Amino acid sequence: MAFTHVFTFGPTFRAENSQSRRHLAEFYMVEAELSFTESLQDIMQVMEDLFKTVTSTVLSKCPRDVELFHKYIAPAQKVIISYSEAVEILKQAPQTFTFKPEWGCDLQTEHEKYLVKHCGEVPVFVINYPYDLKPFYMRDNEDGPQHTVAAVDLLVPGVGELCGGSLREERLPFLESRLQRLGLTDAYQWYLDLRKFGSVPHGGFGMGFERYLQYILGVDNIKDVIPFPRFSHSCLL
Repeated sequence: MAFTHVFTFGPTFRAENSQSRRHLAEFYMVEAELSFTESLQDIMQVMEDLFKTVTSTVLSKCPRDVELFHKYIAPAQKVIISYSEAVEILKQAPQTFTFKPEWGCDLQTEHEKYLVKHCGEVPVFVINYPYDLKPFYMRDNEDGPQHTVAAVDLLVPGVGELCGGSLREERLPFLESRLQRLGLTDAYQWYLDLRKFGSVPHGGFGMGFERYLQYILGVDNIKDVIPFPRFSHSCLL
């Protein structure tokens, strides 16, 4: 709490067997946390500022390296829609998706790319996801009848999800209730203690570095933006 804005940048590992053009088993992630915030807008603003600042720096310091890729840099506009609005847009789409869009289901890559296209090929913030779809630590919006949490994903052209974040649940009774329902109270007692003995409203997000490179360079496969790509079944013994 003494440091209201903190971040880390380093390797991240994923255990799931993802075989796609935007997944790696090891990748780099920028993770940021903000204290004393109760607004999802604050999280989105930091996401946007980070994205714009890094992109401006890259374009100003490495113009020759990115000259061929300028057409992939989206204009400054952005769109903010709720998860519920996103699902309605997808249901009314003229195309048929491999995964049928339904409220309560996660958005797939095909859905994310369509939403970006529908909104004019600009970055799109999707906010307020279903309560049962997200992890226990995301803040309950206490709404209804469609129960949601204060979560946000940033979708960008050519990639889909670039950033994901949320307000964190700092209210101990809400955390205790949800962990009990999930049967995780014993496993996460240490987490409850952190909130029990001192916490403040806070939130944060993560941005995949290789996906960011994919976006600004217009590279189709994430394995082409990292020197030594590590992915499922790539290490044969």
